Amino acid sequence: MSNKIQAIRGMNDLLPDQSPLWQYFEGQVRSLMRHYGYAEIRTPVVEQTALFKRSIGEVTDIVEKEMYTFDDRNGDSLTLRPENTASCVRAAMQHGLLHNQTQRLWYQGPMFRHERPQKGRYRQFHQVGVETFGLDGPDIDAEVILLSARLWKQLGLDQHVTLELNSLGSTEARATYRDTLVAYFEQHQDVLDEDSRRRLSTNPLRILDSKNPDMADMLDKAPQLIDHLDEASREHFEGLTALLKAAGIDFVINPRLVRGLDYYSRTVFEWTTTTLGSQGTVCAGGRYDGLVEQLGGKAVPAVGFAMGIERLVLMLDTLNLIPDAALAQLDAYLLPMSEATEPTALLLAERLRDALPELSLQLHCGGGSFKSRIKKADRSGARLALLIGEDELARGSVAVKFLREDREQLDIAQASLAETLNTLLSDASV
Repeated sequence: MSNKIQAIRGMNDLLPDQSPLWQYFEGQVRSLMRHYGYAEIRTPVVEQTALFKRSIGEVTDIVEKEMYTFDDRNGDSLTLRPENTASCVRAAMQHGLLHNQTQRLWYQGPMFRHERPQKGRYRQFHQVGVETFGLDGPDIDAEVILLSARLWKQLGLDQHVTLELNSLGSTEARATYRDTLVAYFEQHQDVLDEDSRRRLSTNPLRILDSKNPDMADMLDKAPQLIDHLDEASREHFEGLTALLKAAGIDFVINPRLVRGLDYYSRTVFEWTTTTLGSQGTVCAGGRYDGLVEQLGGKAVPAVGFAMGIERLVLMLDTLNLIPDAALAQLDAYLLPMSEATEPTALLLAERLRDALPELSLQLHCGGGSFKSRIKKADRSGARLALLIGEDELARGSVAVKFLREDREQLDIAQASLAETLNTLLSDASV
């Protein structure tokens, strides 16, 4: 017998019992984006490899180690998207969304990176993100941070996350700082680990992001980028922090926060948590004013963020913050009790769905004994069972059985069943 085919490691199935958690989170996000006037964009999961090499940077870990890249039948090099900012920029440029316009966009969908799978971090993972274009003041930086802060409040996570801020300054200021930083690291090469020594000649700022405890003291004493900012970047950062303080948003300035992608400039930020162990970042973003020009367009200011859905759903589940109502998939289970009542039940189910568009109703199919039918109704998780036996068929009624509380069974005429269900299901006591 041949071996059973399994899912690819780090690419997971989302099973029916897990879907309600995701649907709850995604519903909260969709509502929030509409609240802020952000428009949804959907991009392909496969792009030309050059898009990510030019945007993310060829000497980053993502491009060097983590991308799923392959040649298609035409010999073109294609890549499963490892992140979506570059794709959003490509789409906005291709379809003329940046010509003398401002854009506030959001997306959600799968990304792909060949990393070592661990809890809350997988090779196929899902992100929600926002990207804004054409606005260069600190007010839009503040808005995207306030938007994310409002989501934490909606979800009940606001007491479990911390906002960390930094500024990377302009390209010119960062280049000057880079020379200062390299000189400092060269004086401490004996402390640098192998990965940091490799980055010293390619991307020295990423060394600041190292989690190696043996390097912590040396990194804490390293020159800080915030002390080398150009004047415009300093004013921008001070404007942002003033707006956040005025809005009552707490934050900490983390001089070692640099982000892992080459396209960031000025503002960078992360929301972190201690509830997920070592994988503490749940949302990260910042300003990337040079990316559109880097990809062949005219310079356009831009700022955005991305958050991992797996990690946030895991947080919500761990902290028991998903409402019971969000987990209930069925309102009612319609149960014909014999073969003779099945046609009536089928037609009644359709009439109820016409009358109550929000009703979640499942019709029993497949026959079975009386006992097995009742068991399936209970196992469905529905709040109500609607039974049609021979007696109910003769009377033109339906027996309404309460599956989740101790209440007397009701006998309701089919003609008034929709009205009764609407009342029962809107009653908070049901």
